[in-house]
Amino acid sequence: MRDVNAQTALDAKVKSVCDILRRSNCAGALQYVPELSWLLFLRFLDERETSEGRDAKIQRIPFKPSLTGRYRWGNWASGGGRHRKKLQDGARGDIFAFLELDLLPHLQKLGARRTATPRQRLISQIVADVDETRVDTERNFLDVVDRIDDIRLGDIDDQHLFALSSAYEGLLLLMGEKNNDGGQFYTPREVVRAMVRVVEPKVGDKVYDPCCGTGGFLAQAYEHMREAPKRLPSAVDLQQLAEETFYGREKDNLAYPIALANPVLHGIDYPHIWHGNTLTDTADYAGLFEGAPTHFDVILTNPPFGGKEGMEAQSGFAYKTTATQVLFLQHVIDTLADGGRCGMVVDEGLLFRTSETAFVQTKRKLLEECDLHCIVSLAPGVFTTAGAGVKTNILFFKKGKPTKTIWYYEVLPEERKRFTKTAPVTLRHFDGFFKLLKRRADSEHSWTVSIDEIKDRNYDLKAVNPHRKGDVDTRTPADLLAEIERHNAELKRALIDLRRTLMPPTRRRGKVPASRGRARSR
Repeated sequence: MRDVNAQTALDAKVKSVCDILRRSNCAGALQYVPELSWLLFLRFLDERETSEGRDAKIQRIPFKPSLTGRYRWGNWASGGGRHRKKLQDGARGDIFAFLELDLLPHLQKLGARRTATPRQRLISQIVADVDETRVDTERNFLDVVDRIDDIRLGDIDDQHLFALSSAYEGLLLLMGEKNNDGGQFYTPREVVRAMVRVVEPKVGDKVYDPCCGTGGFLAQAYEHMREAPKRLPSAVDLQQLAEETFYGREKDNLAYPIALANPVLHGIDYPHIWHGNTLTDTADYAGLFEGAPTHFDVILTNPPFGGKEGMEAQSGFAYKTTATQVLFLQHVIDTLADGGRCGMVVDEGLLFRTSETAFVQTKRKLLEECDLHCIVSLAPGVFTTAGAGVKTNILFFKKGKPTKTIWYYEVLPEERKRFTKTAPVTLRHFDGFFKLLKRRADSEHSWTVSIDEIKDRNYDLKAVNPHRKGDVDTRTPADLLAEIERHNAELKRALIDLRRTLMPPTRRRGKVPASRGRARSR
């Protein structure tokens, strides 16, 4: 169980770092979260390798850290570090000169060496696009590294990785707030946890997210697999989870280094993240993805909605369309192993659109090649914190057998309206869903639809609850036109009455006010 006081103390330390960054030319989360990510990663790496070095010495086995000499955090960043003292006692500008002309170039070239270890390649990618610090002064920069250096992970509790990852998740949430472009990378963690719980990845599975954003699905899957109550993982299992389990792809330059740092801060030593365009299969960097399988046992993902792709992206798919989410669904089906399980967030439009051939063909492919056993309809507002107002659904399917029936469930707030930023979706809202899932039972909020019904609807998969008849609009087009005309007539009468109320009495009688008449006579 996590120590609440320790978590609160860690949250306060991380917040104090962000406060310095905010006053130091990093006004918003999109500026200070990436800056904190690579610094926090180097701090964590140093403590991790210091501990590994001690263990190796006790066991009398050789150990070589990824970073040596002045490039180790404990040497250049820690207050007692020899190189830190030299930089502080030097001339003004020495600290930034070391950072930008020595440290960062060294880290970026580290992974290109022929003898580079997987961890060294990971380091190079996390700082690949960092040419300089965003912090405005050397004094502020030293304040930042001092606060980060004060985060002694091993002093927090036995599960310190989870305390740190919890604090870090709060920062990623800030990146995903409304009107913040970082929202495209962020899926509410309660939704992620629910999806992982349903798909239930196990030790030995290969887990994949083709558009992993900040790595939230991979990190949460790791926590679930590591803490599985039915079977505690062995030391061999833990090594497999840390090094040979998690794979992802991410296109965005801002999200990619965070997608590497976030899983590491959760405990995944080697996240195999591919940098490039998943749909065109063109890589900016694929070194960490070497040896990745072509098919995966578990896919957890939330692809972007509403994007438009060109012919290069469409050429690799059977059903051509500019709609990004449709191409990603085809990619997911094609890369899911036989018997593999998937949890995937999709927008409402993908489910109900039947006027475009690619939409229909892709949904038919899904139902013929996979058992789409469940669709969870999320009430509007779930992605409000991510700056998206579109209504969403979660598809759960298993590859290998065709769909016979689809079980639907509605996740609603208590008021049956919408989720908001101040009243977001929580795991508690999924309680009824988990209670009924195993039996796929019907209820006020759940129902079953046969494949024949779906075919009759031309593969319209939209969730329409048959138990709420009052919510179904049965009006004909003629009824709607008549209602519009009636409302227009009422509006016209209301405007006439309003004008009469606001018009002066003398104007209404057609007379000129006395004051105006006297003015004219003069």
